[in-house]
Amino acid sequence: MKKAIVYSSTGCPYCEKIKRELKEWGIEYEERNVTENPDYFNDLHEKGIFSTPVTFIDDQSFIGYRPNKMKEYLGITETESNNANQPEQETSEIYSAVAPEMFEEVYDLAIIGSGPAGASAAVYSSRGRMKTIVLDKAPGAGALAITHKIANYPGVGEELTGLELVDRIRRQAVGFGAAFVRTNVLSTRLQGEIKELETPEGIIKAKAVFIAVGARGNSKKIKGEEEFTGRGVSYCSTCDGAFFQGRVVGVSGDNEEALTEAISLAKFAKHVFFFIPTKKLHGEADINAVKDYPNIEVLWQHRVREVVGTDKFEGVLVQNPEGEQVTYDLDGVFLYMSGNKPNTDFLADQVKRDEEGYIEVDEFLATNVEGVYAGGDARRTPVKQAVVAAADGAIAAMSADAYVNKRKKLIPQYS
Repeated sequence: MKKAIVYSSTGCPYCEKIKRELKEWGIEYEERNVTENPDYFNDLHEKGIFSTPVTFIDDQSFIGYRPNKMKEYLGITETESNNANQPEQETSEIYSAVAPEMFEEVYDLAIIGSGPAGASAAVYSSRGRMKTIVLDKAPGAGALAITHKIANYPGVGEELTGLELVDRIRRQAVGFGAAFVRTNVLSTRLQGEIKELETPEGIIKAKAVFIAVGARGNSKKIKGEEEFTGRGVSYCSTCDGAFFQGRVVGVSGDNEEALTEAISLAKFAKHVFFFIPTKKLHGEADINAVKDYPNIEVLWQHRVREVVGTDKFEGVLVQNPEGEQVTYDLDGVFLYMSGNKPNTDFLADQVKRDEEGYIEVDEFLATNVEGVYAGGDARRTPVKQAVVAAADGAIAAMSADAYVNKRKKLIPQYS
């Protein structure tokens, strides 16, 4: 039987996930916590690794959270993985494939997208006894699902990953009777009493539709990023900040997460270059928050173009406001670039959208088409937060309930 060695750090959510999955696969492991033992910390440094988790199996190292690559190496099939004795229902178990009988149904509400907006809408609609179906092509790839750490969601005291949070909401909706299906909505026909959503398998019909597809993130990696991930390129200060104690690091981003992480890293690093590619930060992030940290150097309109290194990470190539490209010698860089284009192209002219693709809605999240609603990152919101998207889902579900049942007023759910 193979045995693994897992290098972890205190407070790293993905370290906990990979340990849990190793147990589920029946793989014994030895844990080496770099936060608690400086010797383990130095072991990784000597190997040129500046990230956790790191899992060693035989002579193979898996830097970061790479369960699919590990399963491939171990020869674990998807069936074996899904049949593991899991303590909680995972995303793969929440979703079913499209079944032929679904095309015979006329659902009360069809929801496109299962992030915090879509999943919360499913909770409210299914609890309100509406026949609800949720369609999502990639449940683990949304903005919240790939977030390392959530610590400010109301009522959730412990830190958890974005995927763990949204799966809790999804499981709650399933408990009330909502159906979650993994499929891609190719196009829509939204006019009329019965709306039609075209998927590769067939047509899903519904009386009302909630569009909660989210926005595209920064999926395009820069040159050298993949090569040096975990060896100088990081994405989580909680997981990796201690590796850069007394060192020089860079943070690249234009959002609240980047600002927060720059401040967090300033408590470890000797100097932090904060590369902001734009003229201002997005959302409600306030750059004045860095004033108390003299070791943070803010560089506006500086875009990281390339990760530089030969055998090891050496720094980043940055384009300044004048268009010149300058190399910054760093010990590490943390990347937090966000996307801001909603995934609404598949709608074409079915609903009214603005010049950037955001769907236009009223205070009840209704679009210009009766019975069609939109929320979360599919509309313009004052701030991008999971709790705001979840609130959108609640409003949209109650609006759809009023529409389907031909009521003039929304009925809140108090109990």
